[in-house]
Amino acid sequence: MPTMTLTAQFVREAACGAGRRKTDFFDFGQRGFLLEVRQSGGKTYYQRYTDERGRERQYKIGPADVLTLDQARRKAKQIVAEALLGADPQQKRREMRGIPLLKDFVAERYLPYVRGYKNSWVTDETVLRIHVLPKLGNLALDELKTEAISTVVNAMREDGYASGTMNRVIVILRYIYNLARKWKVPGGLENPAAGLSAGPDVQRNRFLSEEEAEALVRAIHADENQTAARSIMLLLLTGGRRNEITYAKWDYVDWTKKTLLVPKSKSGRARVIALNQSAIALLTSTPRLDGNPYIFPSPVTGRPSASLFFPWDRIRKRAGLEDVRLHDLRHSFASFLVNRGVSLYVVQGLLGHLHARTTQRYAHLTQETLTDAAELMQEVITFPGVERKSAGAGGAFGVMARPPD
Repeated sequence: MPTMTLTAQFVREAACGAGRRKTDFFDFGQRGFLLEVRQSGGKTYYQRYTDERGRERQYKIGPADVLTLDQARRKAKQIVAEALLGADPQQKRREMRGIPLLKDFVAERYLPYVRGYKNSWVTDETVLRIHVLPKLGNLALDELKTEAISTVVNAMREDGYASGTMNRVIVILRYIYNLARKWKVPGGLENPAAGLSAGPDVQRNRFLSEEEAEALVRAIHADENQTAARSIMLLLLTGGRRNEITYAKWDYVDWTKKTLLVPKSKSGRARVIALNQSAIALLTSTPRLDGNPYIFPSPVTGRPSASLFFPWDRIRKRAGLEDVRLHDLRHSFASFLVNRGVSLYVVQGLLGHLHARTTQRYAHLTQETLTDAAELMQEVITFPGVERKSAGAGGAFGVMARPPD
């Protein structure tokens, strides 16, 4: 290990000794400061020092073709000073290198975690893959700032995405950083998504009329993919969620009690779906595949369909219902029952909602139902010229209007 006074000219001209992989040239005037020259021609500055436990350490300062000799010397003195004061010059570098990229944290920590308990983890994965990771995934956790998230959300707004979709991006990122902080992941102390909002999520409610439901049933019966069509029909008949029906197994059907078990619903709890006579008839007529436990397996994979988008898109267009989403069948199920006098409490149980306010959002009263209900007021107050009829006569509510004189 030769020792000499390192100069800028020496650094330029230094070469590795013959037959050696590398040679370290120590500086005579600055203890522990050295230039490593490799057989390949590469040159790097280092500083050796003794830590507070008396162990010799070596800190890599940087390449000689990037740093000048004076820059390297100043950095070397700073390293020695930190070591003398009891600090670890390598600590910050280790911490920085330990901060994961957002895409790595999502793949290695976040998705495996939510996959274990969150039924909607597939939605999280889709949102991250499409909207977040292509633009933000290569940033380390501590590099992602609020402004960058706002830029992504604003771009989505310009592309016409709904507030709900944009808010989902923000909510997922906020949760990711909350977990990173909880797990004490380097770089996850600050949450750049905290306080962000894309605006109120406007609820979109679309309910089928009875005529539309009839057109839909005809399109379902006419579809070429009867496995998917039958699952869509069962959604309409039961108000179940898509995954509750597509992942249903024959073992989940209780033919005596007329129920379909959902081992794990959206709330994380088990629930049962009530099966009416039409649903029982549909299941009874559905062919079973030998050795396959699923009621509606894909004819290609034998597994539940990950999405019913293509058959549903075909069926709804054939029925002339291009603005109807698959989830709107669940809305319509609740609407049909409420308009026939079924209480919200009962509908809440049928839909498997934990809170009545959720069911209220699904309920929809037709104008005919509202008008009929308004007629009930005449049992209390009758306007002059309107004749009150006895119960059971003159229509559903026993009231008949008398024509004007």
